[in-house]
Amino acid sequence: MREGAPDCPLAVDTMDNASSAAYGAYFERLYIIQEEKVMYQGGRGPEGYKISELRTWLDQYKTRLQSPGTVVIQV
Repeated sequence: MREGAPDCPLAVDTMDNASSAAYGAYFERLYIIQEEKVMYQGGRGPEGYKISELRTWLDQYKTRLQSPGTVVIQV
């Protein structure tokens, strides 16, 4: 993840599952969050993971960033 999108913040839970305990997460899920908005929510994992679906979203996002009409402003 860091190699493909080095400027992308990455958040993971600790080995003691502190986030899971604090927020009542019962199933693992893959999320993409931008500007405090959930842009992608994967299925319940690990059986519900659709890595190809996640890859498609990331590829489309990368294409949008690289298109000449897109302006990216980092603050």
